[in-house]
Amino acid sequence: MSDLNERIESMYRGDVRGAWAFIVVLWVVVLFVLFMSWPHIPHSGVRIVALVAAAAVLIFNTASIAAMVKNYSTDKDFIYGLDIKMLDESRRKKG
Repeated sequence: MSDLNERIESMYRGDVRGAWAFIVVLWVVVLFVLFMSWPHIPHSGVRIVALVAAAAVLIFNTASIAAMVKNYSTDKDFIYGLDIKMLDESRRKKG
């Protein structure tokens, strides 16, 4: 059972790293697009809308990923346990 727990923890850590890497890339891309498009937006009202929309995307996506990671931490035995059992069964059938 210890091996299963180690595998679960390994898969969980990988998913957490991937989730936070996605958030970092999202922030970089959204801020880059906002920065590059800013000089081409002539009207201040449209600039405010673009700024608010970018902030909303970043805040809500960051919050949803944080909630997902928290949920995964409490249910990781169930979530990853099933995945590992199915992967092991698939390998047995192939080999």
